[in-house]
Amino acid sequence: MNDHGLDFRSAYAQALTEYLDTPGEQTLATGFDLGRQALADGIGVLEVVEEHFRLLESHHAEAGRSAGGAEPVHLEFLMQTLAPLDVASRGFLPGARGLRRQRARADELAATDRFRRALVGALQEGFFVADSDRCIIEVNAAFGELTGYGADGLPYHWPHPWLGDEAATSEMTAHLRADRRQSTMPIRHRDGRALWMAVNTNSIGVFAGHEGTVVGTMRDVTADRAARAREQLSARLSDELSAATTIADVLSSGLREGRAALGASAAVAAWWTGGEEQPATAQADPESPSCWAELAAPVRTVLEQVRRRPTLTVTTVPADGHPGYVAGLAAPVGIGGDCAVYFAFTEERRSQADDRALMVLLLGHLSIAMQRARSFDDVRRTSLTLQRAMLGELDPSPWFAVRYEPTVPPLEIGGDWYDVLPLLSDRFGIVVGDCVGRGLAAAAVMGQLRASCRALLARGVSPGQVIDDLDLVAAHVPGAACSTVFVAVLDARTATVQYSSAGHVPPMVIGPESPVRLLDAAASVPLATFDRSPRPQATAVLAPGATLLMYTDGLVERRTEDIDTGINAVMQALASRDRDSPGVVADSVLESRRPAVGYDDDVALLVYRQPPDPLAVDCPATADRLAGVRQETARWLGLAAVPPAVAADFVFAINEACTNAVEHAYRDRPPGPMSVRLRADGDAVDAEICDTGRWQPIRPSTTRGRGLALMRALCQRVEVSTDGRGTTVRLTLRRPAPRFRGPVGG
Repeated sequence: MNDHGLDFRSAYAQALTEYLDTPGEQTLATGFDLGRQALADGIGVLEVVEEHFRLLESHHAEAGRSAGGAEPVHLEFLMQTLAPLDVASRGFLPGARGLRRQRARADELAATDRFRRALVGALQEGFFVADSDRCIIEVNAAFGELTGYGADGLPYHWPHPWLGDEAATSEMTAHLRADRRQSTMPIRHRDGRALWMAVNTNSIGVFAGHEGTVVGTMRDVTADRAARAREQLSARLSDELSAATTIADVLSSGLREGRAALGASAAVAAWWTGGEEQPATAQADPESPSCWAELAAPVRTVLEQVRRRPTLTVTTVPADGHPGYVAGLAAPVGIGGDCAVYFAFTEERRSQADDRALMVLLLGHLSIAMQRARSFDDVRRTSLTLQRAMLGELDPSPWFAVRYEPTVPPLEIGGDWYDVLPLLSDRFGIVVGDCVGRGLAAAAVMGQLRASCRALLARGVSPGQVIDDLDLVAAHVPGAACSTVFVAVLDARTATVQYSSAGHVPPMVIGPESPVRLLDAAASVPLATFDRSPRPQATAVLAPGATLLMYTDGLVERRTEDIDTGINAVMQALASRDRDSPGVVADSVLESRRPAVGYDDDVALLVYRQPPDPLAVDCPATADRLAGVRQETARWLGLAAVPPAVAADFVFAINEACTNAVEHAYRDRPPGPMSVRLRADGDAVDAEICDTGRWQPIRPSTTRGRGLALMRALCQRVEVSTDGRGTTVRLTLRRPAPRFRGPVGG
C-alpha cells in the first residue's frame, strides 16, 4: 500500500479492535467512516477484506481464541466499512459502460473521418470547401490537377486565381451565394490553358468551425464541350453551305461560322483563278476590306504562303502590319493551291488541339462546298446558254424590255417564258406564258409550247386561233395541261394590240396622261383543260407613249396575300415609273415586288413602249429657257424608250445646240424665237434645233467654242445649215438595232 494505505491500515486496526471489544452503534459507525476514507484514498474492496481478516486473526491469536469459531460480529463492522465502496461501485459501472461506448464511438468517428478523407482524396472530380468569405480552405488532389492550384497553396483568397475573367468571377460568386447550384463555367489553369468545368456546389452551414461553408466539385468538360462545338459547327455548316451556290457565298458563310467557333477577331479568305491578275477575297465581316489590294501586307503574305501547303499552319502577323492582329491560324482549302483561309486573334494564345480540330472540320466542309459550287458554276453556264437559246434575245427592240427572274438556283430557268417575234409592217407577235412546275421539266414543256406558238404567229394566225391550236399541242405534251398563256399581235404604226388570254394574269396599260387599266376583255381557261373553242379575242388602242406591261403570276402571287393585292401593288409601281424607259420600268416593277428572301416562283416580265408623238418646243432664245428645254427633252426621251445614260448624253448635245442659238444667233440684237423638234423613227431619234438669227463667228477662247465638237462626240450625226431664214442644227441618236434576223410572217 502507499502512504494512504498505511494510514488506513492503522486506523482500521484500531477501530476494529475497539468494535470487537465493545460492540455498539458508536464503534460500528467508525467502520462507515473508514469505508469513505478507503474510497477517497483509492483502496479497493479486496484490500479492505484482506486487511480485515488479517487483523481479525491477529486479534484472536492475542486473545487465545480461534477465528473460525468466533461469533461473526466482526462481519457487521466489515459490511459497514464496505458500504461506501459498494455504493461507489454501483455508480461506476454505468459510467464505465458509457465511457466504453463513447470510446467506441470516437474510434468509429475517427475511422469514418479517415474513410471520408480517403474518399475525397480518391475522387477524380476536384473537391473544394469555401468559407463565408469565399476563401477556399480545403481542396483534394484532383482539384490541384484540374486547376494547377493544390493543397500546398491553401488558403486561396477571393478572387480565386483560376477565375480568368469577369464572367467566370460572376458565375463563381453565384455558386458561393446559392444553397445549391450547378453550371458550366470557364477557368484558367495555372499554366495558362483555358478550360471548362462543370461545377456543383452545396451550402452546408458550419464546417470545422467555419460558418456559411460551401462545398463543391469540379469536373473537366472541355473535351465534351469541344466535341459538342464541333457537332454544332458541322450542323451549322451543313445548313449554311447547302444553300451556297458560288465560291464567294461558300467562303463568306464558312468564315462567319469559323470565326464564331474559334473566337477569332477576323477571318479572310482568298482564291486564285487562272484568268485573274489578283485573287478574289471574302470576309466574315462585311465592313472589312473588300479586295486583295486593301488587305494588310502581312495578311496577304500569310495567304500566299500557306495556300500550297498540305497541313495547317500557325502564323504570327506583326501588330504593326495589321493593328490588333497578333496571331492566327491559316490553312489551304482543298487541293490545288487555289484557296487559303486565315483566322486572326487579338491576343496571344497558344494553338490548342481543339482549335485545330475545328479547323480540320471547317476545311472539310469548305472543300466539299467549293467543289459543289464549281459544279454549280458549270451547270449555271450550261443553263444560261439553254435559257438564252430558249427565251430569245434580252433586248429584242429598243421599244421592248424583257426580264426573267428564276426561283430554282443554279439552273436559272423554269416554266415561265416571254417571246417577241418581229412580223411585217412594224408588227410584233408577243407571248408571255407559264407552265406548271419548276426547273428543267417545266422548261422542257415551255420549250415545246414556245416553239409551237412562234410557228403559229409566223404564219399570221390571230391570237385567239393561236391559243385554240395550242390547246391541241398541250393535250399531247406531258405536263402541259393547265399552262397559261397570253398572246398578242402588236401593230406599232396603228398603235393597236390584238390579244387573247388562256387563264393568264391580265397585262396592264398606262398612258402618259391616263391611269393604269387591265387588258382582261379576252380571258378564258388555261390550256388543255376544257374544250371551249373558239377562244375570245379583243383589241386595245395604245396612246402615244403608252406602256404595256405583261408578266407571269410569280410577280403578283404571295402565300400571305390575295392575288388582287399583288396586282394592285404592281399597278401602283407601274404608275410611278410610266415615263421612264422600258428597262427602268421593268427593273423598278421587279424590285418593288421582290421579297426579302427572293421570289418563290419564276417571273417572266415584258415591257413595251408605244412611240410617243413628236415633241415640239417653241420659246425665246434666252438662257433662262434652257432648263425648261432640258426637262422637256429628257421626259420625252424617256417616253421614247431611250435608256437613261444615253438620254443624258443626247440632252447634253441638244442643250449645246440651244446654247449656241442663244449666244450666237441674236448677238447685238433682241432675242428671237427658238424651236426644238424631236421625233422617234425605229432605232433612231432625230432632233432639230432652229433659230431665225444669223450665227456670228466664234471668238477664239481657251474655254469656249467646243459645242460642235461635243455634239459630234455624243451623236451619230450632226448637221448645221444656215440660210436667210436662220440656222438649223440636226442631231441623230441611233440606238442599238434589234437583235433579230428580220421580219417574218405575212
